[in-house]
Amino acid sequence: MRHAPVSSKVLEAAIAWKLCLDEGSGTPDERSEFTRWHAAHEEHARAWLQLGMLDQRVNAAAGPVRHALLQSRAGLRQRLGGLAGMLLLGGLLAWAGAPSLSPTYWLADQSTSTGELRTLRLEDGTLLSLNSQTAVDIDFQGEQRLIVLHQGEISVETGHKDSRPLLVRTEEGRLRPLGTRFLVKREKAGTRLEVLQASVAAKPQHSGDEQVLREGQQVLMSADGLGSVSPVAVGSDAWTRGMLVVDNVRLADLVATLGQYRSGHLGVSDAVAELRVSGSFPLTDTDLALASLQPVLPVKIERHTPWWVTVTAK
Repeated sequence: MRHAPVSSKVLEAAIAWKLCLDEGSGTPDERSEFTRWHAAHEEHARAWLQLGMLDQRVNAAAGPVRHALLQSRAGLRQRLGGLAGMLLLGGLLAWAGAPSLSPTYWLADQSTSTGELRTLRLEDGTLLSLNSQTAVDIDFQGEQRLIVLHQGEISVETGHKDSRPLLVRTEEGRLRPLGTRFLVKREKAGTRLEVLQASVAAKPQHSGDEQVLREGQQVLMSADGLGSVSPVAVGSDAWTRGMLVVDNVRLADLVATLGQYRSGHLGVSDAVAELRVSGSFPLTDTDLALASLQPVLPVKIERHTPWWVTVTAK
């Protein structure tokens, strides 16, 4: 239950108390009021616990920039106060190399940093691969084997050392593999399922019906239903081998994907954004991937700093 979500109102209150009481500050009256607030509801205690866990994860992963920013939060609190300081700090941390990372990312059982690819062999023999900036919880304690995808993308190749059903769950619904290999990706519009071998049964959160997707099919699942079924793109699982394979995509889309594997800002000018690109690019060396564009496209790579790179017209 400690990972269960809390309401935005309770989370905001917990953040406010965190800022008020951090580093031993806060008056005796404030500390007494916090004690009453903490004991008033189980959700209050859970939100406070999650903030403490988040602190531990951030501190464990912090590089020099993050460390300096976290050390300065007392100054931020004095100058800005309240939630405004926390929001600014969150923005600075994102700029420093953790964009789009939610609290569930820091609290997850397994997570990958920007540009990191990781493969795990689970206790039932399942092979689980995590793409860049991916967070999952793994729970094999009950009557089922459960993988919860909070953020990012995973590749699952099911194992057969356990007879309990294997499920993959996201906010949008549940996926039940039928002896298979498949990809699951969290997108802004929902959860994308791509079946590479055998089949997977997909059940949206607010629907009572399952739909079975066959090998070579993909679908976008929302909480209310499934979109239209279409073929899986060639090379969709190439990232598990450290490669990106594209066929006639916009340069802007290619650059946006490469940007998910490096820290800092990677942009593209409007003058070349609509150019079309096909090919294979290494995800473990995005500088090399960018350099490979110059011989075949009328573009150049402008490096303002190692963390601010733009693809522009030659």
